[in-house]
Amino acid sequence: MKDYINFNFHMYTENVFGRGTEEQAGELVKKYGGTKVLVVYGGGSVKKSGLYDRVAASLDKAGVKHVDFGGVRANPTRSFAYKAIEFAKKEGVDFVLGLGGASSIDTGKAVALAMVYDGDVWDFYCGKVLPKKMMPVGAIHTISAAGSENSGSTVLVDDIGDRKKYGTMFPDVARPVFAIMNPELTYTVPAYQKGAGAADMFAHTLERYLQRKSCSLADEFAFAVLRNVVKYAKTAITNPTDYEAHAELMLTAAYAHNDVTGLGRAPGGFTIHGLEINLSGRFDTTHGAGIGLVMPPWLTYIVNHGSLEDIMRVAQLGVHVFGVIADMADPKRVALEGIQRMREWLHSIGMPLTLTELGVKDTPEEIAKYARANAEGVMTGYLDLDKKAVTEIFASIK
Repeated sequence: MKDYINFNFHMYTENVFGRGTEEQAGELVKKYGGTKVLVVYGGGSVKKSGLYDRVAASLDKAGVKHVDFGGVRANPTRSFAYKAIEFAKKEGVDFVLGLGGASSIDTGKAVALAMVYDGDVWDFYCGKVLPKKMMPVGAIHTISAAGSENSGSTVLVDDIGDRKKYGTMFPDVARPVFAIMNPELTYTVPAYQKGAGAADMFAHTLERYLQRKSCSLADEFAFAVLRNVVKYAKTAITNPTDYEAHAELMLTAAYAHNDVTGLGRAPGGFTIHGLEINLSGRFDTTHGAGIGLVMPPWLTYIVNHGSLEDIMRVAQLGVHVFGVIADMADPKRVALEGIQRMREWLHSIGMPLTLTELGVKDTPEEIAKYARANAEGVMTGYLDLDKKAVTEIFASIK
């Protein structure tokens, strides 16, 4: 008989979905108590596209004051967050609105955490302190990918210190109060970035599926989310104005990271992200592309080194997501066939399958030195990985 962990699940973020919903930004900010907003965005595409002007007009119409802070990089940095925090304190804002990709939303969360904390916000990222509250954050995202608009996660690169990427998960504190979701805002995302986004949302669900102590309902949620990514990613890439495909991916990204696919599971490390996180942190590669790169070799490692139960979990993934025939007399063959079909899908959406293709020149041994690990040098997760295991995984894709 299965055992189930106790859990508390709260679908906190209000999702406002559909065409033109960014024009509701002002009223939503007012609804959640904002009177002066810091708008955080990236390299200026939100202004070129007219999105910023529409949001600003909505804020003005609602009588909400606003100031902006642009320039967030694709891999958001600690130093830039500090500048944004200093500016926010100087301006006396009481609400943060992340406009653009997850990097803008994550930086906005860093600002919002700092605004209600007397110490250094980096205390939260390095695990020194757990946050108890956050200034309200809203999100208007322009790429379907990381799911920061619904999650309690925020990620920054420590460009001041060790150049590593630090990801946090504060589900009770760091979720936006609302997420405006207009699929048309994702039409102009470059094909490579759409593919990387699809790989990232796939990984967010796969990480939760491969946790100890399964829940049948959560498994079914996970399979549905994964099938949706596979079904719609290539269509969105090849047809940039297909509303259905972009809408499905936008919803999928949110539900891949709002914890619904993790119901009843024992908490564990996000191993895929642990393997990738030092690549994009050190080499400034696209996070989702690195995620896509490490998924197949990690699953192969589980099949080669895990128990029969572990092999069966990977085999079920192949059956339910990639249509492999369920010949469970040979679950290892089924699992490996599913992994191969995953590689083919990743290749079809433009994702790299080797370190060379990603642009990483370090040896597997060098990469393993920087892998996220505990004091004993072990990356804990579905299967614990020491440096030898990490080296083996990266050696298979060099």
